[in-house]
Amino acid sequence: MVSGFHLPPVGFGPGSQPEDDDGELAYMALPSGMRTYSAHVPDVGDLASVAPALGLLRRVALACDAAAASGRGEIFDLAGMGAEPRRLIAETLGQGEVSMKVQGVPALAVQESVFAGVWQIAGAGVDRIEVAGVPAVAMARAHAPRRAALGRAAPRGPGVVNAPPLLTELADRAAAFRPGAPTHAVNLTLLPHTPEDLGWLDAALGEGAVTILSRGYGNCRVTACALAPVWRVQYFNSMDALILDTFEITAMPEVALAAPEDLTDSAARLREVLEAIR
Repeated sequence: MVSGFHLPPVGFGPGSQPEDDDGELAYMALPSGMRTYSAHVPDVGDLASVAPALGLLRRVALACDAAAASGRGEIFDLAGMGAEPRRLIAETLGQGEVSMKVQGVPALAVQESVFAGVWQIAGAGVDRIEVAGVPAVAMARAHAPRRAALGRAAPRGPGVVNAPPLLTELADRAAAFRPGAPTHAVNLTLLPHTPEDLGWLDAALGEGAVTILSRGYGNCRVTACALAPVWRVQYFNSMDALILDTFEITAMPEVALAAPEDLTDSAARLREVLEAIR
């Protein structure tokens, strides 16, 4: 005869698990820090005092539409802007995901606003906004060598094993690159290499004048090499662990670009904020 009663499995039920003093479960920390757009409407007391800022921001919205349609950017000089209008512009634009350091004379700090494709550029004697997929100065100076590319003349120690064939591929692809060509990527994460390989490639490719940080769900660090148009693109997760390490041969890595759709969205969002200010 089969009994309808079954003994409970051992190790389950009340009293079978250790109890914490506070009786609460401890959970592993989950990744966090994803940046998302949220509209911010500045508090404006006297509209007349910030009229120059409002007019400029309307022109920025028009420039976003134009850049989305034609790909041509536009620059707005803020040097003559008064303190109160300048404050309103800074508060309205805020800080977005992408920032850049551009070495040279003058050295420039570039910060994308919360409106993708609207860039704030500052440096000695420079205070401007540029509407574009990427600032023109970043493209122009990208591969100006801060540290020269030594190529195969880079000192080669005993641990350098797989780097020379990678350099051959990168140099050949770089020489054959033409504007508009698709990106060619070399994924170091999937290839066998030693620390000495990476050090030798670093010396062989040199370092350019532009460094980019894109902060989304984790970070992406992009560094221009002195050998044009090669970029080192490294992705980190939200725990700051390197999860993807690549070289890209392209005019500008896609992670740093504002797409036409982004610029169209920025125009609409900026107009919404301007309407709310009125």
